[in-house]
Amino acid sequence: MNVRRLIPTAALAGAVALGATALTACSGAAAGTGGGKDGKVGVTASFYPMQFLAEQIGKDHVKVDSLTKPGVEPHDLEISPKQTAQLGEADVVVYLKSLQPAVDKAVAQSGVKNIVDAATLTALEVHGSSGHDHGAEGHAEGEGHDHSHGEAGQDPHVWLDPAKYAEIAKGVGAALEKADPDHAADYRKNTDELVGKLTALDTEFKDGLRNTSSKTFITTHSAFGYLAERYGLDQEAISGVDPESEPSPARMKELQGLAKQENVSTVFFETLASDKTARTLAADTGLRTDVLDPLEGITDKSQGADYLEVMRSNLKNLQKALGAK
Repeated sequence: MNVRRLIPTAALAGAVALGATALTACSGAAAGTGGGKDGKVGVTASFYPMQFLAEQIGKDHVKVDSLTKPGVEPHDLEISPKQTAQLGEADVVVYLKSLQPAVDKAVAQSGVKNIVDAATLTALEVHGSSGHDHGAEGHAEGEGHDHSHGEAGQDPHVWLDPAKYAEIAKGVGAALEKADPDHAADYRKNTDELVGKLTALDTEFKDGLRNTSSKTFITTHSAFGYLAERYGLDQEAISGVDPESEPSPARMKELQGLAKQENVSTVFFETLASDKTARTLAADTGLRTDVLDPLEGITDKSQGADYLEVMRSNLKNLQKALGAK
């Protein structure tokens, strides 16, 4: 997280006019300070995965601000008038359309010239409860398991697939080159470095999950469809895309049977949402609980300091739960 920086006078005057006292979100400075005295490009990111890309690729040439504060579940985000005004001051906006309706609306009204929609930089997919067809019955358990936001029910959690996240990184890099051509060579170099790290992470997941005694994992939140699809696993979610939704009794009973049938050892929960349903299911089935982090935000409870570290923690937890050989 970047250290809070002084807000340029012009931006401060605008903030006072709006009655704003704290323009900062996760990484500190007000967006839209590209023309400020430090000459950095002001990037506003919708939530952590977009922020991470902008920071890794932009490095010293950018000032990155996140609309979603640490510890806030991104699906629940509401945009204040001051944040809407702040968004309009950005030089570059990086977001993922369909994940956060409030952000989609604010971005559409922002008038920002350089807008990067991560959903256009890689192919989005439709995922059911399971990464494969295993979960066809998973959509029959009633409300709370709906995964229908996005175009035609597309799953927006694309950053959990390192290969697809690398494609998005390339698009963000290209957008920064366009917005700040004077530093295009640096953005290209930083993009290549990040893509290399994500490619290595993809290889670690492939190798680490190739031979496991089980292929099915149960998680609170239906966020891991891309990860499951990429590495040949089956995701079964207690709830749908909304991690706070309550599963039906029928779904809980179905998962109890599935756990026995598929040799499931662990029910995963996450750091930004309640673990109540995961612990209830685990208690009813005699299973362990562990963390599988959808990486929608980084807090002091996260199992790592950034995307790469948390993803490696996810890999270790999956290997343990699935009986990697």
